[in-house]
Formats: sequence, C-alpha cells, structure tokens
Amino acid sequence: MAENEQAEGAGEGAVASTKGNKLKLIILVVGVLAVIGIGAAGYFFFSHHSEKEEHAEAPPPKPPVFIEVPDMLVNLSAAPGERVQYLRVKVVLEVKEDKQAEAIKPSMPRVTDIFQTYMRELRASDLTGSAGLFRLKEELTRRVNLAVAPTQVSAVLFKEIVVQ
Repeated sequence: MAENEQAEGAGEGAVASTKGNKLKLIILVVGVLAVIGIGAAGYFFFSHHSEKEEHAEAPPPKPPVFIEVPDMLVNLSAAPGERVQYLRVKVVLEVKEDKQAEAIKPSMPRVTDIFQTYMRELRASDLTGSAGLFRLKEELTRRVNLAVAPTQVSAVLFKEIVVQ
C-alpha cells in the first residue's frame, strides 16, 4: 500500500510538472510572437516612412526677383542754422515671383514718391549705425507694401546709401 501511495504521489508530481512545462511553453511562445510582432511593426512603419521622404522631394525654391528703384537724392531735415546734409540711396525691391514684379512696375512712381517724402523728414542722426539703417529698411518695406497692396514686397535692399 505504501508503494501505491508513492506511485500516486509520483503521478501527481508528473502531472504538476507537465502543467508547469505547458505554462512555461505558452509564455515563451507568446513572448517570441510579441517580439516578432513589434519588430515587424517597427520595420513596416519606418521603412515606408523613409521611402515617402525619398519620393516626396520638394522642388528647389525659385530665386527671388529684384526690381530696381530709380536712384534718389534727398536733403535731410535739419534745424535752422545747421548745414544741409543730403542722402543718396540706391534701392532694390525683392519679390518672390515675376508676376509680382510686373504688378509693381506700374506703381513705381508712387513708390518713389513715398520713399522721398519719408526720407526728407529724416535727420542725419536717424541714420547713424546699423540700427538706424535697419529701422529705415523696415519703414521703407512697410510703406512700399502699403503702396503696392495686395502685392507684397519681401524686402527693401540697399545697394548704396551715402549721407553727405
């Protein structure tokens, strides 16, 4: 009888170890499948993403178009008794497309007038240093955009600026 009990005990241990082995095998298979699934998803996502970047190249940007403004010579504002100083400026307008340049050319007399009336009110001290020239450039850009609206000028560029 003792032998039967040992045989039954050994049978229960074998059943328990078989259940443990099956559980370990299931966990191992699920883990392997999860790793393979994550790897496949990562490959699919990243490989298609990089292919789209290669095929979707942006066209090279178009070079800007420049419009010459007639040279201007204006006398600067001065207090009574001070010597008169002059400002000579050569300006170029920068636009993005040829269509915009063609739209601005008929308005060029208006642009020249706006520039001259503004610059005649300046003093020589307003143009000192790079900050003074930056303010002048920004103000001229704002004024030209108002004059040629709805067309927009990207920038006013100085070719030459001399205070005498």
